[in-house]
Amino acid sequence: MNSAIEIIQADITTLKVDAIVNAANTSLLGGGGVDGAIHRAAGPELLAECRTLSGCKTGECKITKGYRLPARFVIHAVGPVWHGGNRGEPELLRSCYRNSFRLARLNDVKSIAFPAISCGVYGYPLPEAARIALSTARDEAADGRIERIVFALFDGGALKAYQEAAAELNLDL
Repeated sequence: MNSAIEIIQADITTLKVDAIVNAANTSLLGGGGVDGAIHRAAGPELLAECRTLSGCKTGECKITKGYRLPARFVIHAVGPVWHGGNRGEPELLRSCYRNSFRLARLNDVKSIAFPAISCGVYGYPLPEAARIALSTARDEAADGRIERIVFALFDGGALKAYQEAAAELNLDL
């Protein structure tokens, strides 16, 4: 059975899934955008746990409890800053998604929600990021161990970019 992939416009901090993915920075100590919203919603316990993790490298992920969030876990994924695409950005972004799925499987996660990693202040172009996110999710979902994959997008522009990428990839949503 393949996993169901959904694309929705939503506040990721409100979703009732096993894990949400945080578009984190290398410090893991909170920031703006999705990162700040997740830290605010989860409460100070999340920051306290993140302080014990010694940061995270770009393209990699670390997992924490969800604390006050509906989600049991937060997977902190550090996406690349966009510098034009010639500094390994596509590979690093794909690595964020692959490592998120790896941590999800290791922690028996059946449902996971992703934001548009690197598409905020890190400046990754939405169309390219959406294609990487969705194609990686399709590949990683093939074993069916994660039953529900949600792309929770904050605004209509991101939603449209992901819907167009899904159509280009012939994803059956």
